[in-house]
Amino acid sequence: MKTSSLAITLALSLAACGQPSDTRAQDGVFADNRVVPGDALSMKASFAPVVREAAPAVVNISARGVQQVRDPFWGIPGQRQTGSVGSGVIVRPDGVVVTNNHVIDGMQEIRVTLNDRREFSARVVLADARSDIAVLQLEGVSESLPTLSIDDREEQQIGDLVLAIGNPFGVGQTVTNGIISALNRTETGISDSGSFIQTDAAINPGNSGGALVDMDGDLIGINTAIFSRSGSSSGVGFAVPATLVKRVVDSAVGGATAVVRPWLGVKGETVSADIARSLGLERPQGLVVTEVYAGGPAARAGLREGDVITAIDGAEVNDQGGLNFRVGTREPNDTVAVAVLRDGRTQTLNAGVQRLPGDADVDKATVIQSGVLSGAQVLALNPALADSLGGDPFATGVIVGRVQRGSYAQRAGVQGGDVLLTVNGRPVTAVSQLADVARGSEVVLERRGRRISGVIR
Repeated sequence: MKTSSLAITLALSLAACGQPSDTRAQDGVFADNRVVPGDALSMKASFAPVVREAAPAVVNISARGVQQVRDPFWGIPGQRQTGSVGSGVIVRPDGVVVTNNHVIDGMQEIRVTLNDRREFSARVVLADARSDIAVLQLEGVSESLPTLSIDDREEQQIGDLVLAIGNPFGVGQTVTNGIISALNRTETGISDSGSFIQTDAAINPGNSGGALVDMDGDLIGINTAIFSRSGSSSGVGFAVPATLVKRVVDSAVGGATAVVRPWLGVKGETVSADIARSLGLERPQGLVVTEVYAGGPAARAGLREGDVITAIDGAEVNDQGGLNFRVGTREPNDTVAVAVLRDGRTQTLNAGVQRLPGDADVDKATVIQSGVLSGAQVLALNPALADSLGGDPFATGVIVGRVQRGSYAQRAGVQGGDVLLTVNGRPVTAVSQLADVARGSEVVLERRGRRISGVIR
């Protein structure tokens, strides 16, 4: 983004940094029981009663791990100690703790310190990188621990007071206050299926995994990320909503080792002002369906290309991320009500969402043994595999897993994550098409969203 020819970089701080994109808020679910403080006494009221209820359930987390490294000069392999500091929330009295996945990712030893300074070791029950939520189990719990109730009713309003409780910079439990700045933030660059609560309560490194609490003392979100130029709080923080947190916790407690996200089987484009005018809409709203997966839940429910999806189960949807979030919080085989605008009329279609079709097992990859692509480990794409790799479930082609060092494929410039689309003008749909590809063949591939074509010599 350029402003007066000065380039400004906005950093997204998790534990490391990423690049955010423009954001857009969707309307939230509203309740009518909010009141503005009417006198000076109300304005001076303390948050202490809420903190007394909530703080005992918020914990500090320190984790240590060993990272495999290679000396940059001599190339000698070795190990390096790594560490992480964050926060967490006890959600069950037997010691089930929810935190951010990036707090414990790659760590071998996890220590949890309670508000009363007791310490426990913890093990990972379920880690879901997609939502950045992990569920831990404290070891050696012999009594009921204080908990926070997960409030997944989505009754929050923009402007509601909230508290952020966590362990910023590892200094110890800290409480900050603010308001809900926005609801249903989707295109943040944090996740392709996330819909975040935005708050101006101060959140800093170390707050990750901590609690975002409403004035009832309930957990409404897990603090996850900030936008900042300095790496410290700039008043733009994001929390994973309790709806998704509860989905991950329920999966873990139910014995699952992974969160199974159902899908609707549609792909769409956000309704812009131009699209709204062309469709005769009063305002830009919804998601125009551009593709419907053959035989998928949406197709069976009667959705068509050109339909405008405006809501899922009554919650407004305005982009693909919002749709993915709403569907992803449901269980496979659940039925969702899809509000659709078609030919100027609104109707509701009921769709039974399901697991993504296909096999996501990357261990079933095939290594090409001959030709200019020899040494490339490849798999034919299907919706389940593409989604597990963070790609588009509608993508077709063959994806490269790893490339053997020194192989012909590596010398030709093929990289892990490349999606091979065509060879000599023919669409690639099966692994067998990549055997014995001759020198001089023209290959078209997709790499990190860019389409690249060239001749392999």
